[in-house]
Amino acid sequence: MSVQRLHVGNRLSEVAIHNGTVYLAGQIAEDTTQNIEGQTREVLGHIDRLLAEAGSDKSKILSCQIFLSDVKDFAGMNAVWDEWVAPGNAPPRATVEAKLARPELLVEIIIVAAQK
Repeated sequence: MSVQRLHVGNRLSEVAIHNGTVYLAGQIAEDTTQNIEGQTREVLGHIDRLLAEAGSDKSKILSCQIFLSDVKDFAGMNAVWDEWVAPGNAPPRATVEAKLARPELLVEIIIVAAQK
């Protein structure tokens, strides 16, 4: 059983695929000048793109972990999430407050999905 990796760097791969399951690295916004809604939209866009490259999509998400730098952003993140999530396919999800790698990062999302 081989492992396929996409966007491999020195420290991490953005995607690993094994046995029909897609594992995404934590996705963050590149434009950290945005508020929580903007950063969440950007992160979800990264997720859409990576899932498509891996032969999956948001309707195939098996689990989601969301890290917020401040839980006060929960409602703003959820507003964007609710617009994005595939109707009838809301995955199991956990959301926690966490100190992220850089103070300007407001949200990081980790996804595990099935391939189509």
